[in-house]
This record gives sequence, structure tokens and C-alpha cells, in this order.
Amino acid sequence: RRATALIFVLCVSGMRAETARYSVPEEAERGSFVANIAKDLGLTGEELLARQARVVPEGEKQYLQLNQHTGYLVVREQMDREELCGQSEPCLVRFEVLLESPLQSFRAEVRLTDINDHAPVFLNKEIVLKMPESTVPGSRFLLESAHDPDVGNNSLQHYSIGSNEYFLVYTRRRSDDRRYAELVLDRALDREQQAEIAFSITAVDGGTPPRSGTALIRVVVLDINDNIPVFSQTLYKVSVKENSSVDTIVVVVSASDLDAGTNGEIAYSIVQNSEENFETFKINSETGQIRLKKPLDYEETKTYEIDVQALDGGGLFTHCKVEVQVKDVNDNAPEVIITSLTSTLSEAAPPNTVVALFNVRDRDSGENGRTTCELTVEQPFRITRLAADAYALVTSETLDREQVEEYNATVRARDEGSPILSASKTLLLRLLDVNDNAPTFTQEVYTMVMKENEPAGRILGHLSATDPDAGENARVRYALVPPPTGALAAASFVSVDAESGTVRSLRPLDYEKVRAFEVTVRAADGGSPPLSAQAVLRVLVRDENDNAPVLLHPPPDSSAAGELVPRWAPSGYLVAKVVAVDVDAGQNAWLSYELAKATEPALFRVGLHSGEVRTARAVTERDAARQKLIVLVRDRGQPPRSATATLAVTLVDDFSDAFHQLGHDPAGGQQPQVAEEEMLTTYLIASLCCVSSLFVLSVLVLTANTLCKTRVRAVLPPASPSCYGDGDFASSGMGVGSTGTLSPAYRYEMCLTSGSGRSEFQFLKPILP
Repeated sequence: RRATALIFVLCVSGMRAETARYSVPEEAERGSFVANIAKDLGLTGEELLARQARVVPEGEKQYLQLNQHTGYLVVREQMDREELCGQSEPCLVRFEVLLESPLQSFRAEVRLTDINDHAPVFLNKEIVLKMPESTVPGSRFLLESAHDPDVGNNSLQHYSIGSNEYFLVYTRRRSDDRRYAELVLDRALDREQQAEIAFSITAVDGGTPPRSGTALIRVVVLDINDNIPVFSQTLYKVSVKENSSVDTIVVVVSASDLDAGTNGEIAYSIVQNSEENFETFKINSETGQIRLKKPLDYEETKTYEIDVQALDGGGLFTHCKVEVQVKDVNDNAPEVIITSLTSTLSEAAPPNTVVALFNVRDRDSGENGRTTCELTVEQPFRITRLAADAYALVTSETLDREQVEEYNATVRARDEGSPILSASKTLLLRLLDVNDNAPTFTQEVYTMVMKENEPAGRILGHLSATDPDAGENARVRYALVPPPTGALAAASFVSVDAESGTVRSLRPLDYEKVRAFEVTVRAADGGSPPLSAQAVLRVLVRDENDNAPVLLHPPPDSSAAGELVPRWAPSGYLVAKVVAVDVDAGQNAWLSYELAKATEPALFRVGLHSGEVRTARAVTERDAARQKLIVLVRDRGQPPRSATATLAVTLVDDFSDAFHQLGHDPAGGQQPQVAEEEMLTTYLIASLCCVSSLFVLSVLVLTANTLCKTRVRAVLPPASPSCYGDGDFASSGMGVGSTGTLSPAYRYEMCLTSGSGRSEFQFLKPILP
């Protein structure tokens, strides 16, 4: 029974939401046919008679009549559109067709179409204009408008004037589509020639046939008055409530005149361009106060345009416009009618579940009759419009009984009037509980930091997830999600306490191997079935300065690298380059180079960031031939770590003397130098054998040279010069090849004799790029 009643109410509401519209000319004769109501309702005449159909008018007067036998809607009384609606358009006569057994209503309206039954009429048959003879041609003068109560094309359309030598007339249109006339002076006036000009003005409407009205215009030419009044505003915009009392001040207009005496005295008046304006407003000619002569009616007229004239004592005048907006008064509050209500609802109900059905009705019109519905407090419900005045209260989101067990949903309907009127209706709704809340992490991504080499068991931070459920449904347990096969086993680096969510480290980490890792953490509640959520735990490993700089050149495990510097080397001469790296990051890997110790500190300098060892001044003869440099490489960690590189620099006059100086070490290192000389000679002879076709002769010479070494030092065989490229000295202990400390720009070309017992070589020239 309840479902049947609900369907019936919805059908009635849906039918009431649609309005049937008909039209009939105004002043139609009694009995004129308007519409076939029976056909529109889909009923026969017998059904109309059986259901006692009748027409219920919106007002008190019955203009229409329904024939229950035929179903025809006819005119009962003649209707004058101007009397019923004035200038308002469209002009509607609203009514309802009421059917009984069962009860049903049909909303309809009849539009009265205008006929051209009125001619334009001037309020004054004679219009007197006073103009000074100094009026400039092209000046415009506002004329009184003719009044035509018809609307549309049947209303006033244009003005015309009789033949004259001085004036033209233009038809202008106001914002409310009304026409008014502007008189334009075409040629200069001369009071001595013609003191008064008279001609007729005709207002014509657009009807078929057209109707017209005429008036006489008399222009009185005045003598010169050189200052005209000036309004403080050309347009005054004001608003007045429709319930304002008579004599209420609407606006005060103000004009000033620079003239003195009589010519400076201003009189205000309302230009009679509309009979309605003249009957509604009055003006104080001395103060410019415009007051109400009668109460306003918003439903009849919403806007008035008043033309005000300011006339000085010399006959000069000017005009301004006053636009009066009528404000509607709201005096009917809306009504909320509940047609269906559900008192209990499961919290698992999906969105858009219907909770209640209700209608809203407001007897006002316009903005005051336009209603809106809202909930007084923010709740998981929303109001959906079903028809023009039918609404449904539905759920807008998933409900949660653990947060709110019951709701008091207050539906408030209010209109758009001023002041706003409203009405409220409170609905009680109880929720039935289900387990529908999953835990929620306070963050989607947790970022924690652990130090490099930090011991296991250190607390890195805490995870936090909340569940708004109660009991076991709100008990949250944490666990790490196993990584996919083949991924980094980051889960072996940290652990998460199942109850508290505390994150601890499981083992020390090396920043140089693992700089950051991510694991997925799951939080599950104790419901049935359990609900869970996941978050990302990102752990950043902070670098510690646990690695000292590592020397790439010269290698730290080799003896002191030997470098040759000619004594003619100028200041800034590149001696060597120390290259080092640091596997740490950040400022722990920023390296700086400095000269820690040197035989002569003033002779050399080291680039702070480049590691290049250069001469700080030109080499002199007084400088010791043997120079030992210790370069300190230091990072910027806290505490800083460092490494040292040792360089042995030999100052030579030319490279042919280098081996002599290396072979006669004053410090007693002669035996190592001899061994180096022998090694170099062996490499040179081996290289020569590879390119020589006289392999046998080379073997004999090598054998003879080895056996007779001591006897042939003074007497050397004829030189057999050979030149060696960079690759031939790649393994030499002298460090002059491509793997040495000198850049390619400072490589040298050498020529040595294959039979040189003392391994002498001659410095020729640098090979420049």
C-alpha cells in the first residue's frame, strides 16, 4: 500500500511539474474557443463529467470556463490585456484544471496576445519649448513621449514632425524598448526674424492598420542667456522597495548654473514622457527632491525612467535621467511537505540511495517565489531536484556508523527574496553498522634517514595508521610487503614492529653501496574480512666521511715518481698533475690539493682544485738538482681525511744530462740508478731489434756491449740514432710517456744511440699540438 501511494504521489508531482500553454487574443468574445482540455488530458467528455472536472483560477475572477461535456475551454468574460497586465509582457492568465475521483490537477496558462486597440496619445496637446537664439545647430531636445498601452509592434514605433526650416526629429529607444522623440536643431535661430516656430509632431504605432496621435509644438525663441544649468550627474540610478510609503524621497537631483540673479535660479520639473511616471512621481521645483505620489507595485512595473528638466531664470534648460529600480518585497515563506521517509539505513548503502521525498511550495512570484533547498549542516546527504518543486534527499557518500550513529538532517527551503524567508523540516535517520573502514596511514610516503655504518637495532622512526572503526575492526597491525622476485631485498635492511609501527635497522649499510631504498608497508585491521592499506617507506642513507682520497697518479704503491724539469723552465711551467678521487659523496668527496713539504717550497706551487704542480718562479742555477715534493690531498668531511703523493723532480740543463744526474746520486743511490740505466738500455735495444732486419748483428752487438761494458764507456761506437714515440716509454720509470704525469701538450721527442753505454739522450724540442 505504501509503495502504491508513493508511485501515485510521484506521478501527480511529475504531472504538476509541466504547464500547458495556450494563447488567445485579448478582448475575445464570450464563448470563444481556447483549447480542447479533454484531448490534452487524454480523456473523453464522459470521463471529464464523471471526474467532475473544473477550472480553478489563480486569481479571484473567473475569465475561462470548461465545458464538461465537450472538454472545450472557452472565454467566459472578455479580457483586456492592458487592464490585466499593463505594459508587462507576456500577459498570462494562470489556472488549474482539477479532476476528482481520483484527485488530480493540471496546471495551465493562457497568454493574451495584444491587438492594436489603442492609438498613441500625447498627454499635452500643445508642447511649448523655449530656446535661446544662441542655441547651437545640432543641439538635441527631449520631447514628451506619446503613450500607447499596446505592446510589441502595436506599440509606438516612430515620430515625425511637420514641415519647418529649423528642426528635425529622431526616434530613440530606451532600455525598456519604449520609443521617445528627440528634437534636433538643424539651423541657427534668429529671434529678430522669427520669435516663435510652430509645427506638429505625430506618433505612429506599428499596428495594421497603424494608429497615430498628434500634438502641436511651439518653440519660443528667447534672448541670449550664455550659461545653461548643469546636472551633477547625467544618470541617477536608485532603487526603491515596493512597500515604500507615499511621499518617500526617491532621489534628489541637483543642477548648478554659473549665471547670477534670475538667470542662475533653477527650477526642476519632470518631463511628462509617460502618464505612468507623471502619476507615480512628483518633484520639488526648488530642491529637486523626487517623491512618490502613490505606492509602487513590482509586479506591474519593475523599472521607471524619469526625465528631469532643470530650467534657469533665463529660459535655458538641461535634462538628466533618473532610473528607478523597484525592489520586490517578499512576504510568503516556502513550505516543505514530506511525502516519503526512510527511518533506518545501512551504512553500506551506496551513494544516491533515496532517504526521503518532499515538495517545496512558495506562493510568491519572481525571485521571491524562486526557492532553493539545502541542508543546514554538512552531512553525507545531498538534495536532488526531481521536478520544478519536487526534491529527494539522497546519500552523497558512503556512511559510517562508527563516526555517527544517527543523523538529524534538517532540510531548509528558502526563497531568493529580500529579506529571505525560509522554512525547515528535520528528519531523523539511524544507521546500521558494517565493517567498512580500512586503516589509513597518516602519510602516503614516510621518509626516514639512517647514518652510514650505523649499528643494527637503531630506531629510525614510527609508522602510524588509524582506523575509525571500533573493537577488533580498529586494531591495526603492521607488516612489510615482500618484494617481487629479483628485486633488491630491502626488507632485510629494516624491520617494522607489528603493534607499534616502530621502524628499526637490521644491519649497518654502506652509503657507497646502498644510498636509498624503498619498502612497502601494509596496515591491516582485525575485521572480517580484514581491510588494509599500504604506504611507502623510503629510507635515505646519509653519507659519512669513511673513505680517504685515493691517488690515481702517481700510484700510492709505487716509489716516488720522477719528473724532469729543464732549468730554463719559466714560472707556471707544468711539472706534474696529481689525480685523486674520493668515493664519498657531497662535501666528503670535495678534494683540495696543497703542497705539504718541498725541498724548496718557494719554487713550486699546487693548484687547489686541479692538482697541477707548476713552477712558482723561474728555475735558477742555484736551485738544487734534486727536488722532493709531498702533495697533500684532503677532502672536506668532518673529520677530514687525506692522502699524500710524493714526487721526485730533477732539474736538468737538457734531457741528455738527465741520466748522468740520475746515475750519480750524491745521496748514495748510485746502484739503483745503474739498474735503471741498464733497464732502459735493454728496452731500447729490444725496440731496435724489433724494427731492424739485422737481427743477428743486433744480438752480437748486445752481447759485446754486455761483456765489454766497462771497457767501452770512454769510446762509444758510431751513433745509430733512433726516435721513439710515446708508446715506447709507456713502461719506463721516467714517467715521460702517455701514462706519465705530463699532459700531451708537454710530451718530448728523444733520440738515443743504440750503443750508448751511459744511456745518454739528447733533448731536441717539445712536440706541441
